[in-house]
Amino acid sequence: MNNRFLVLVLASILLGSCKPNSQGNSEETADTDQKTNFKIALGSCNRQDMPQDYWSVIQKDSADIFIWGGDNIYADTPDMELMEAKYDSLKHNTHYQSFVSELPYGVIGVWDDHDYGKNDAGKEWKYKEEAKTLFMDFMDIDSTDAMANRGGVYQAQSIQIGGKTIKFYMLDTRYFRDGLLKAEDSRRRYKPYTSADSTLLGHEQWKWLEEEFKNSEADFNIIVSSIQFLSSEHGFETWGNFPHEVEKLQSLLLEYSLDNVLMLSGDRHISEFSQKKIEGLDYPLTDFTSSGLTHAYSSYDGEPNQYRVGEVVAKTSYGIVDLDLENEEAELKIKSTKDGDVIQNLKLSFSK
Repeated sequence: MNNRFLVLVLASILLGSCKPNSQGNSEETADTDQKTNFKIALGSCNRQDMPQDYWSVIQKDSADIFIWGGDNIYADTPDMELMEAKYDSLKHNTHYQSFVSELPYGVIGVWDDHDYGKNDAGKEWKYKEEAKTLFMDFMDIDSTDAMANRGGVYQAQSIQIGGKTIKFYMLDTRYFRDGLLKAEDSRRRYKPYTSADSTLLGHEQWKWLEEEFKNSEADFNIIVSSIQFLSSEHGFETWGNFPHEVEKLQSLLLEYSLDNVLMLSGDRHISEFSQKKIEGLDYPLTDFTSSGLTHAYSSYDGEPNQYRVGEVVAKTSYGIVDLDLENEEAELKIKSTKDGDVIQNLKLSFSK
């Protein structure tokens, strides 16, 4: 066999084995290997102008996929050229590139307010379409993807591995969200709506999500939200500011009998586990908040969360979700970005 032919054969094998960094609406990636575990790394709140060498720490976990939980960069600007430059500085960072290059299933995720363009902004943000284009570029989402032809950056991706299917739902809590209500209590920034005349996800996204739930035959259903779903008493941004939307999501989970549901969130510059027992669900619904990667709420001195399990971690951290596909279990870990040490963990058993 001559050298030129050998090079061509090797190139075709490598190209055939490559997997895209991100997928659009309900795309599937299959793996025939009989793996029994699937490892997810996650994180949020990343200032691109701060040291990015922590990626080499996360890299040691040998995760299968990384999920951005929002605030992937800190832009906070109507200047889209500046936002693009900030994205580029992260995307071309050698530590980040090295980390991403070793992920078998690449990178997926959501945005939050700082990479949306304005602190705590919702549907009123006038540069949301421009910001969406830059988000798609950063996530390597092609212009032919379904996301490009609708509002927002929500999407779903399914991965078939080891005879099991893991489905990810990335929700957009910015593009359609109504304005927040200012709280009269000086200890809180916002207060909940008391009527259902407001929305967090918007009609179009809700319709899509219900259809995705309805058609899901996944063994694991993982819902990614930039803001916390269960913790709602702190007075900052949370699903709890739209309690009717919380009820709606919980009702849909029960209506369509989704298997093995886990929620992932970011935003808060703290990491914590929250769990809620929902009648009709055979296991507690868990919300794993992982935040932040480069900076943390170091002055944290306590806040209520009736669903909290364990303690709040107010240090820079990232998350690991180790799914046991065969036994339908998971181990959640809050890990230090400094040395990868486990700060706190939680074991889940989804099986009845």
